[in-house]
Amino acid sequence: MKTFHCTACQALVFFENTRCLTCGHTLAFLPDRMTLVSLEEHGGSWRALDRSEVDAPLYRLCTNYLDHDVCNWAIPADAPQSLCIACSLTDTIPNLSVAGNPLAWCRLERAKRRLLFDLLSLHLPVVGKTDDPIQGLEFRFLSDIVTVNGDRSRVLTGHDNGIITINVAEADDVYRETERLRHREPYRTLLGHFRHEIGHYYWDRLIPGSPRLDEFRQLFGDERDDYQAALKRHYDLGAAPDWADHYVSAYASTHPWEDWAESWAHVLHMVDALETAHSVGLSVKPDRRDEPALDALPESSPERIGCFDRLVSDWTALTYVLNNLTRGLGLPDAYPFVLSRSVIEKLRFVCSTMVSSTDRASQAATRAAA
Repeated sequence: MKTFHCTACQALVFFENTRCLTCGHTLAFLPDRMTLVSLEEHGGSWRALDRSEVDAPLYRLCTNYLDHDVCNWAIPADAPQSLCIACSLTDTIPNLSVAGNPLAWCRLERAKRRLLFDLLSLHLPVVGKTDDPIQGLEFRFLSDIVTVNGDRSRVLTGHDNGIITINVAEADDVYRETERLRHREPYRTLLGHFRHEIGHYYWDRLIPGSPRLDEFRQLFGDERDDYQAALKRHYDLGAAPDWADHYVSAYASTHPWEDWAESWAHVLHMVDALETAHSVGLSVKPDRRDEPALDALPESSPERIGCFDRLVSDWTALTYVLNNLTRGLGLPDAYPFVLSRSVIEKLRFVCSTMVSSTDRASQAATRAAA
C-alpha cells in the first residue's frame, strides 16, 4: 500500500480515511488515478484538490460512501453508475437489520477494497458479471441460516465460476480466531480470504487452455484429481508431516487448486507489504554483510513481480524485521511461514503468470488506443 497525504494540507492520511483529521477536508480514493485525494464541493459534485482550479476533474461519491459509510471511493461526475468499481462487484450484502451486520459489512468492504487496490495496481483484469457474465467477477456476503428448530445451514467461503462467497461471520474477530485455532492455522484474516479466493478466480481466467497449463501441472500437480475427495482426505487425515517442504501452508497440500490459491495469495501479501515498505522509505542495513538487507525497492507493483529473485530477497529481509518486532512486543510472528525451494518456484510461476497477464492487458490497451 502507498503512503497518502491530504492534498489540501499535506497531513499524513490512510487508505481507509474519509476525512483529514488535521484540516477537515473530505477524502476519497480515485480508482481512475489510483490515489487518495482531498475534495471540496463544487456545484453538486466534488473537485479534487491536487490539480489547479482550471482543469481539476469533478467526481461523485460512491452511493455506499454517502448512504452507508462503508466506502471511501469516488467516481467521475459524468459516470452513469452510482457505485464505485469496488462496490459494484458486490451482488449480495449482509442483512443490515441484524445486529452486528453493518459493522461486518464495513469490514468486508474494507478488505475487498484492499484487494481491488492490489489487482488494479498489478493491472490484472477486473470486470464484473454485469459487463461479462461468463468471465466476470462477483462477491456475495452471506450468513449461516438457522432454522426455527435450531438447525444451522452453514455458508462456506469459496469461489465458483467467478462468484466469491464470504461468510459474514469471518468479519467477527472472535469467530475467525476460533476457526483459526480449530483448523490449526497460523494465519486467518479477512484480507487473506479475499486474496485466496481471488486466486481461484484468476486460475480459471489465466491457466486452463493456456501454454502455462503443463508447467502448472509439473509444479502444483494435476488439477483433474477429484477435488471433493481431496478435501475429505485433508479434513479426515490432515496434511502430510513433510508438507512444509513442498507447500506454503498445510491447506495448500489439499489439492493443486488450493496450492495455487494459497501461493497466489502469498504473492499479493508480499507485493503489498513491500510496496508499503518502499512507500514509507524503510530500509534494513545490518552491520554484518551476511544478514538480510533491504535497500531501495522497485517503484511499481508490476516491476516488483517482474524482478522475482529481488522480490524474495527483499521479502526475507522485511519478514526478518517484522517477526523480530512482533516478538519484541510479546506477539506471535507477523509472518508465520517458511518458504522452501519448492514453494519459491511456485511463487515464481505465479509472478510470471501475473506479468504475462499484465503484458497482455497492456498490449490490448495499446491496440484499443490505436
